[in-house]
Amino acid sequence: MSISGFDSTIPILGQPAVLSPLARASADVPFGSDFTDDNQFVVYGVETDEGRVDLTIPASQLLEKAGPRRTLYFDPGKVHAGIVTCGGLCPGINNVIRALVMGLWYHYGVKQISGIRYGYRGFLPYDGLPLETLTPRVVTDIHRQGGTILGSSRGQGDRVSDIVDSMERMNLNILFVIGGDGTQRGSLDITQEIGRRGLKMAVVGIPKTIDNDLSFIQKSFGFETAVSKAVDSIVAAHVEAQNAFNGIGVVKVMGRESGFIAAHTALAVNDVNFVLIPEVRFDLHGPNGLLSHLEQRIVQRHHAVILVAEGAGQDHLEASTHRDASGNKKPGDIGTYLTDRIRDYFLKKQIEVSTRYIDPSYIIRSAPANANDSIYCARLGTHAVHAAMAGKTGLLISLIHDQFVHVPIQLAVSKRHQIAPEKELWRDVVAATGQPRLMKNAEDSVQHTLPDVPAEPVLLV
Repeated sequence: MSISGFDSTIPILGQPAVLSPLARASADVPFGSDFTDDNQFVVYGVETDEGRVDLTIPASQLLEKAGPRRTLYFDPGKVHAGIVTCGGLCPGINNVIRALVMGLWYHYGVKQISGIRYGYRGFLPYDGLPLETLTPRVVTDIHRQGGTILGSSRGQGDRVSDIVDSMERMNLNILFVIGGDGTQRGSLDITQEIGRRGLKMAVVGIPKTIDNDLSFIQKSFGFETAVSKAVDSIVAAHVEAQNAFNGIGVVKVMGRESGFIAAHTALAVNDVNFVLIPEVRFDLHGPNGLLSHLEQRIVQRHHAVILVAEGAGQDHLEASTHRDASGNKKPGDIGTYLTDRIRDYFLKKQIEVSTRYIDPSYIIRSAPANANDSIYCARLGTHAVHAAMAGKTGLLISLIHDQFVHVPIQLAVSKRHQIAPEKELWRDVVAATGQPRLMKNAEDSVQHTLPDVPAEPVLLV
């Protein structure tokens, strides 16, 4: 995706004038502290063609570098920070909560930290949910647990006025919002309402989306754990299929509009024969349809594994108008639909098959973070604390080109991050599985949800 046309400037509440405790603590250390200035940036678009090298970098391609500032906007002793976790569960949420609390407490001396219970619902007076007092003692071991100690829920993010009213009553200075696309749209609305009221409150987001579908986010936390857990299901499906006569294993993983978990899982395990994702439509029947190719595979090899993202193949199902509390469209159950169609097809062909269907979604979501995700969560949380204490607001902490940066929330939620079927990731998946690049009976009917590839440099993930 191109960053052009967007303002990547990060809002700040006012002139930082408080010397950071990190600066005071490093005064006697010979090598000092590595502080980040507001004039340090990371270039977003790094690809180019020979002969098109232009060393003039437009401001729209620059993302502010994350890190501790020498001077702060907030006086640490007067800060009341809040943490809220919204949306579905994801590996690593507790790790981020822990990093936020430890960073606020030990790096900056912030002692008043409150957890908001059950998402944005916790701000509303109607449910009477108490705040959770967060200290290092409370969070010291939570990174070993799945889920979130604060609880989570969808929705209520549209109650912006009520939420900001509650923040005022609580005397919050800083709000850390851990959540995905819908949650961060809510945090953007909250930031804008705070601005309209002329309040000095910082809102900093940490991107939590197991589907890895937020834009300008190289990788969302929990994604690696999700892939590693999905691999376990593929291994099980492969064993079941291989040990049955004409065995077929079907595994469904998360991915409403983006198939990153499915694609990376297939590359990680190399036991998948067909990957179905929302970005690439497919036919079931006909000479180039999935069932025809599956039949060839069964006749030749007598077993197959199909990995399907939950949002794939929705054009084959009855259109659903249902949405969850966050406003996300609920996809139809492509896993059971596909399994039933496979059974019907081979029954009519009088070919005996043995099907196994595995849906590990909730097992994956509730798992504790693995080592890589744990490290990532710790660093995301720490950088969020640095940004908030400096008075930065309306931003997400992101990783771009392996550098931590500040991304405006508005930029991150501007468009869904998806797999580009014409790019390297899908090409590698097709090569790993051996499936046709497109399983459509007429090439001119192929459609996917992505626009034309922009001519300027883009980030490929």
